[in-house]
Amino acid sequence: MERAGRQGWSEGSGRPERAGHSERLGRSEPVRVLVADDQDLVRSGFKLILMSYDGIEVVGEARDGEEAVGLSRRLSPDVVLMDIRMPRMNGIEATRAIRADGTLEGVRVLILTTFDLDEYVYDALSAGASGFLLKDAEPDEIASAVRVVARGDALIEPSITRRLVETFVASRPASMAATRAAGLSQLTDREREILVLVARGLTNDEIGSSLFISPATVKTHLARIMAKLDAHDRAQLVVRAYESGLVKPGLR
Repeated sequence: MERAGRQGWSEGSGRPERAGHSERLGRSEPVRVLVADDQDLVRSGFKLILMSYDGIEVVGEARDGEEAVGLSRRLSPDVVLMDIRMPRMNGIEATRAIRADGTLEGVRVLILTTFDLDEYVYDALSAGASGFLLKDAEPDEIASAVRVVARGDALIEPSITRRLVETFVASRPASMAATRAAGLSQLTDREREILVLVARGLTNDEIGSSLFISPATVKTHLARIMAKLDAHDRAQLVVRAYESGLVKPGLR
């Protein structure tokens, strides 16, 4: 397990990467990053930071969400460093568009934010972002976060995910909970057990020990759960678990 400063932990999702991205990263080629922010100084700052690290290449800059989606389709970056509040199309809408595009399956979105407990961050995670990064993060944290997300791992501490969801899930419409709950009908009893433990922040090893199964078996179950719930990583699984009512806010 690799840690990325105060931003959180990462663990393999068990989901396959699109071949082009996995092969590129497997050959130790640079992680290709697209920076999307409507402020020129912010974009330039992140570009300078990222380009100072070996193995990271900034391939493009976008001034709004619409441009970020278009450049993602043209440049096929490994990671989009995405601001939330942008003109024309915000970061949440752009994230949703990227995740819905089958040709961009290997593109990961890392959200830029000023506050960790932000409703927009919660919405971005629900839309398919792989994690978030505070704008005042140290350079080493930024580079580490990009590498973690490029591997296909989620970058968010489980406790922060829970706090985000518990803070904002109550304000979601009842229809959303009903839709999410309906999705749970596809899960086996074992898969439900594992989803609950993921939502509580347990690692694959800890889940395996709790259920007396191997971490590899846990990973296989997780891949099936993600496919059934249309989730891209553990962060989204936590969101799904709370939104469906499978895990109640305040319970551990």
